[in-house]
Amino acid sequence: MTIKSLQEPSAQDEMDIQALIERWARAVREENRSEIRADHDSEMLMFDVPPPLLSRRLDAYMATWEPFLSWSEKPVAFGFHDVKITAGKDVAFATATGRCAGVDVHGKREELEFRLTMCLRKMDGRWRVVHEHHSLPTE
Repeated sequence: MTIKSLQEPSAQDEMDIQALIERWARAVREENRSEIRADHDSEMLMFDVPPPLLSRRLDAYMATWEPFLSWSEKPVAFGFHDVKITAGKDVAFATATGRCAGVDVHGKREELEFRLTMCLRKMDGRWRVVHEHHSLPTE
């Protein structure tokens, strides 16, 4: 068995993935569902914080956005910092720390800082999200 190491990412790959993450975060803030899904593969898998903890395929992933957007304060707060990208020729992953805010069932504002990991594949010259993982730090 031969294991190939990741090739050095091109500056363009890093910029393309950074732009993808920024487009996705902007789409969430704008509650633009078609743009939220635009760069995700139809066979994607997501691990999330609130149930369902696992969503297979794009339609199941998109169904998780309705409760999130209902919970979110308006305008929607959703952004990332400390974005790190590791890319090879056709596979990449990105990690980041994110922030969002919403309103609980009692009307109290909640702020969350969470971790994001995205796994991407380059298909037909375009980066696509194939796995997304959100987690909360334990205290």
